[in-house]
Amino acid sequence: MKGKAATSSKDEGRLRAGGGAGKRKKAAASGKPKRPPSAFFVFMSEFRQEYNAQHPNNKSVAAVSKAAGEKWRSMSEQEKQPYVDQAGQKKQDYEKSKANFDKKESTSSKKAKTDDDEGSDKSKSEVDDEDGGSDEENEEDE
Repeated sequence: MKGKAATSSKDEGRLRAGGGAGKRKKAAASGKPKRPPSAFFVFMSEFRQEYNAQHPNNKSVAAVSKAAGEKWRSMSEQEKQPYVDQAGQKKQDYEKSKANFDKKESTSSKKAKTDDDEGSDKSKSEVDDEDGGSDEENEEDE
């Protein structure tokens, strides 16, 4: 019986650990722009294609990452510069799209707030007065 209890607690931990993925999907589905890649990741995308062409039988992501890291560290600043420039351009594009997203998001949230407020144009005291008045009228009609 103790073995089953231990197994179930492990399973619960696994379920909790997997719960974070749903949050990432929600952020991507909301239309929020993705963060731009760093210079290394711009390099990595190009390097990965070259590495896979030279090593078609390799299925290990770790091997590709290790080789890319070693090559990146061995590169001079001049060799890295094109990747830094591309990353800078992607960051500028990201900043523009993020500003547009934030602008749309703020206007939609303001619109949602005004829609909620329009439903209750009357103050609470005015609502109470109407309710009280209608009760009195109902009593007089009877």
